[in-house]
Amino acid sequence: MTPRLRLSVVVVTRNEEERLRACLEAVVWADEIVVVDAESEDKTVAIAQEFTDRVVVRPWPGYAAQKNTALDLATGDWMLSLDADEVVSPELRAEIARVLASDGPADGYTVPRRNIFWGRWVRHGGLYPDRQLRLFRRGRGRFEARAVHESVRVDGRVAPVDGHLEHRSYRDVSDFLMRADRYSTLAADDAGGSGPSGARERPRAPPARALPRHVRRAGRLPRRLEGFLLATLYAYYVLIRSAKIWERTKG
Repeated sequence: MTPRLRLSVVVVTRNEEERLRACLEAVVWADEIVVVDAESEDKTVAIAQEFTDRVVVRPWPGYAAQKNTALDLATGDWMLSLDADEVVSPELRAEIARVLASDGPADGYTVPRRNIFWGRWVRHGGLYPDRQLRLFRRGRGRFEARAVHESVRVDGRVAPVDGHLEHRSYRDVSDFLMRADRYSTLAADDAGGSGPSGARERPRAPPARALPRHVRRAGRLPRRLEGFLLATLYAYYVLIRSAKIWERTKG
């Protein structure tokens, strides 16, 4: 008989005591859970140790490097890479089981995410299906070296699955603004050549165009203040990211 294929779930963390438990409770059925923590100052490590003995604490080297470290520590035949603010749905669990049972046929799979903000699933404004490549065959996927918005590159065929991740990224407006400032700086460093990728590029969307394009999307959202505000916040992120890239490349 063909041995049953094993699944490793890999998660990187830092100060995620509020959200990590829900993430790990949804994957207790996995063959292995690997958590790589960046020296958290809260109860993150203690919570992770309730679910697995594969918890490693190390300094933060960057998103891609930390996630690749977690992949190197995992021993399964297939990898499922999660963020601490993501929860695997029952439908996605069933689809992963089918992939493991047939060992493919693809080498990597993209997963749709339901982005939750103010307790609501935001389906419009370009925020769904928000597909992310998270499930892939061991040795076929690595995170590309970027300062932020790291993504997996898979050596082989990639296909979609329909079971979703629930993504509870932003706690409130203040959290969004704090992350927008940090992420836009990292993205500008990358684009300006000082980030890990070392690639110089011009802003894809000039600031004068970014805001109208995203605010127009708000018109397709449900007629709620939350929808308009969320679209405007994302437009703000694009604006300041483009402005920071412009600062680094104008010379």
